[in-house]
Amino acid sequence: MTQPPHDEPTATSPEELREQVERTRTELADTVEALAAKTDVKARAQEKAAEVKEQAAMKAGELKEQAAVKAGQLKAKAADLAHQAQDRLPEPVRDTAAQAAGQARAKAAQAGQLWDEKAPEPVRRKTARGARLARDNRKVLLTAAGVAVVAWLACRRPKG
Repeated sequence: MTQPPHDEPTATSPEELREQVERTRTELADTVEALAAKTDVKARAQEKAAEVKEQAAMKAGELKEQAAVKAGQLKAKAADLAHQAQDRLPEPVRDTAAQAAGQARAKAAQAGQLWDEKAPEPVRRKTARGARLARDNRKVLLTAAGVAVVAWLACRRPKG
């Protein structure tokens, strides 16, 4: 007969021996199950893929949040620059720009009336959607226009 492991006492009765055998069988089953799980390459690959996918989703969320913050900062900076540029414009230039804007609005209203009379319905719907988008982003468009005017004035300035 073989000797029992040193850390287990010897069984004093057949019942204790059965319990030891059952405990050993359970431990052996757990060990075999763990080894089988380690050799299941497909399952391990799927687990790793799920883990990597989760990490990528978390990183994408972080990057999206950072991009939104940066976009907000850039938008605020652009608005500030536009205000600075507008404040630096001489009064006659601002007056001329206001007059030009009024004339442009009048011409746009005339064009809008002509458009409503002549354009087909599907085209009018798409155009209305684009106009709504422009109105919703008015500050960005005005900021861009202000920057363009400042750049144009800077390029026109005589060198010397």
